Amino acid sequence: MKIDIYTTLDVFETLAGEWNELLRRSATNVLFLTREWQKTWWQALGDGELRVLTMRDESGTLVGIAPMFFSAGDAVDPEVAFVGCKEVSDYLDFIFARGHERACYQALADYLGSDVCPVWHHMALCNVPEYSPTLSMWVEQAQACDWQTETHFEDVSPIIALPDTFEVYLATLEGKERRELQRKLRRAGSEVAVTYTQDAGAVDADMDDFLQLMTASMPSKAVFMTPRMASFFHAIARSMFDAGWLQLAFLEVRGERAATYMNFVYDDMVLVYNSGLDPLKFAHLSPGQVLLGRLIEQAIRDKRHAFDFLQGNEDYKYKLGGKDLKLYTLYVAKH
Repeated sequence: MKIDIYTTLDVFETLAGEWNELLRRSATNVLFLTREWQKTWWQALGDGELRVLTMRDESGTLVGIAPMFFSAGDAVDPEVAFVGCKEVSDYLDFIFARGHERACYQALADYLGSDVCPVWHHMALCNVPEYSPTLSMWVEQAQACDWQTETHFEDVSPIIALPDTFEVYLATLEGKERRELQRKLRRAGSEVAVTYTQDAGAVDADMDDFLQLMTASMPSKAVFMTPRMASFFHAIARSMFDAGWLQLAFLEVRGERAATYMNFVYDDMVLVYNSGLDPLKFAHLSPGQVLLGRLIEQAIRDKRHAFDFLQGNEDYKYKLGGKDLKLYTLYVAKH
């Protein structure tokens, strides 16, 4: 197996024709591991030393990508983590082709144990989905190197498996929740309209409106939205729009934007990334819940197979039919 090590942003252009194709052949084909997401995250939020390892088989075919970064050289307790870890990337993993995982984990271990690797004391791999082979194969490989491993439960992502029609979906809900959603949708009726960002020239202005509603919705979101984070949100919206994956939706009441959702559509799933609303204006119409109901209905109409609420166990996700996908953080430490 041939190993190459990339240390600069150019890697995302060098592998432009191969990265996402390999991702589709991996066990963890998620939006947050796409070349577009990883590049934008590193540009906006990355810190430390970038190391992207690639693995190629005897024919030269790309079979593995390990996107990582290492703490700055003067760190007291140097760490290695996934590119994208952790706040804003809900699922992360190594990108290894099915059937080549063990060879790729071996190559990764050889690199991490070599003199050419930056100094590290521990590895923290966040947001690994429960179905990932990393939770078993990488643990076995690390232990074979006499490294200590711990797997910690981190969070859940409630996901709705979407049926063929909205009526069938409504029938899956508890009686009280079904009636409540139907009542709110009826009450909003023709008084509201759902609009989407469809023009490239409108992305930045629409994101300004999104961020205004997001930070108004609750104090914790206002604190979270630092200037650096706002810059990332603008950059990722542009990147996802250009890739055809952005679903930036607004509920408008008589032409005024009352609620918003920033979603992504990837691999025939809708990913609910963040939201916002004015908590006082139009409260009688429950604009956030109405918009969410309309978006679920649209996802079913578009024949999406799942509606993924991403990380967090908020009650409303379960009331709308979400079932948990578990996420873990895997720790590896040298003796």
